[in-house]
Order: sequence, then structure tokens, then C-alpha cells
Amino acid sequence: MGPLAQQLEHKWSYADYLTWDDGQRWEIIDGEAYNMSPAPTLRHQAIIGNIFALFHLFLRGGSCRPFIAPTDVFFDDENVVQPDMVVVCDPNKLTGANVQGAPDLVVEILSPSTSLRDRRLKKALYERFGVKEYLIVDPVAESVDRYLLVDGRYGSPEIFDWSEPLTLQLFPELILNLWEVFEKELPEMSQG
Repeated sequence: MGPLAQQLEHKWSYADYLTWDDGQRWEIIDGEAYNMSPAPTLRHQAIIGNIFALFHLFLRGGSCRPFIAPTDVFFDDENVVQPDMVVVCDPNKLTGANVQGAPDLVVEILSPSTSLRDRRLKKALYERFGVKEYLIVDPVAESVDRYLLVDGRYGSPEIFDWSEPLTLQLFPELILNLWEVFEKELPEMSQG
């Protein structure tokens, strides 16, 4: 077996992940390592900051807690990711170092280098491990795809435009006004 075949057969683990001190952010999905460079854009950071602020205010004092990247989510030894934001309602899943098991909600902001991974690999990962609600935020299209876990599967996404409010299944009292998330002005309705 040649060196390339050996490299392709190698599965990375959480133990390997803990030794990587190259200053980069990494994720492991099904034993394969993914570099998360380059750093997110300012628009990406503004959008996730706006979403986090809404969740932080809404959930303050309750049993559910929001966390923003970089926060490790450990599903198993070959699946460790750093979503842009997670909400965890089971305090037993929180350790001093990471989240152990499926968060209740995951938010990913698309970027050119991670878009396909977020839409395919991570969606399949979150579905497999039981993430109840998954939001994919597209800063270019200014839209949000929402996946809901029903009978262990994600169906087709509900798609929300920037001009719409998004109500979450997990937190029906929390309304995300997407125009605020995307920092846009709603057109004024004509009177008369």
C-alpha cells in the first residue's frame, strides 16, 4: 500500500485534534479533518453577532444557553465541529471544555470556503446525531434555510427571506426579525 492510500485510510480522532497547535481552527467529520481558514468576513461576524445577541437576551436566566464559535461540539471521537452558534438546553452536555452531544439548535453562516460542507456534510452530521433545529444563514442571498428534525430526519428546508420574521420551533416566543439580523431597512408601506 502506497503512502497516499495510507493517508486516505487514516481517520483522525479527537485525541489527534487536541494535539494540533498550528493556530488554525479545525473540524473533524467522520474522521476527516477540515481546516476552517480563512477567518470569517466582517459581514459574517456581524450576522452571527446579531443572532447571538437575540438569543442571549431571550434565553438569559433560563436552562438553555447559547454559545458562539469557536466552541467545540463533540459528537463522538471522529466528529468534532465548531458551529457558528449553538443552543444547548441540557446542562449535562456542558463540560468545562466543550459541548458533549447534540445541541438543540445549530446556526451556520455560509462562507465560500465552507458552504458545501455546511449544506451537505454538516447537515447530514447534525441529522444523524439528532440536532432538532438547524439554521443555514446565507449572507449573499440574505436568506435562512431552516431544517427541523422529524422522526430522525430533516425534510426539505423552510426558506425565509431577509424581509420575513422567523419563528423557531424550539422557542416559539422568540421571533428573529431577519431584516435586523441582516441589518437592512424594511421598505415603508404606502398609506392610502
